[in-house]
Amino acid sequence: MRLAKYLASAGIASRRAAEELIRAGRVTVGGETVTDPAFGVGDSDVITFDGDPVVATESVQRVVYAVNKPLGVVSTASDPQGRATIVSLVRTAARLYPVGRLDADTTGLILLTNDGDLAHRLTHPSFEVEKIYRARVNGGPVRDTALRRLRTGVQLEDGMTSPARVRRAGPNVLELTIHEGRKRQVRRMCEAVGYRVIALERVRFGPLELGSLAPGASRRLTAQEVAALQAAGRG
Repeated sequence: MRLAKYLASAGIASRRAAEELIRAGRVTVGGETVTDPAFGVGDSDVITFDGDPVVATESVQRVVYAVNKPLGVVSTASDPQGRATIVSLVRTAARLYPVGRLDADTTGLILLTNDGDLAHRLTHPSFEVEKIYRARVNGGPVRDTALRRLRTGVQLEDGMTSPARVRRAGPNVLELTIHEGRKRQVRRMCEAVGYRVIALERVRFGPLELGSLAPGASRRLTAQEVAALQAAGRG
């Protein structure tokens, strides 16, 4: 098994985040630091993360929580600057990590889990799992020409975006559906067509809606909701 997948199966982090931890030199195999996420490991290998033993076991109960992230909270398990983290909002004995990220100045639906395979499916671009955002912009109402550009894709500094589904949800409010996960993507898309985002909220992740969940509140997903997430996207 690849080392990154092993860490994910042990609930350390999502597969993508586990790759970053390995490259940072925080993982050892047999007492030796390994920086290659594709390094092969087996059940007999002694693996540590930050000095603590790591054991991947199928007996670990996989859980998923939905959280309504408030402003100012960071989408990490810990923060060197001492800011409130998304993980601190959920009271559970399970070791959770966020599925993807929302910027500190973005609110709304984020998922926490210890299921590395599910996190990989929900965040890897190849599965094209859709997310819906509501963006309040300045300078509205938004022109039809701007909507057409967003619907066909806009050029950003890191390349052309995929076409988005966009509708007006108010004079200066846009609802955008995208499946990519670039850094600050919605804000940059809106700026590219002439509108600065002044408030951004994610209201849906795949089949799961934010609904009436209050800011800062969390809830554990039902088995049916987790199954729907597992079936989300392509493939």
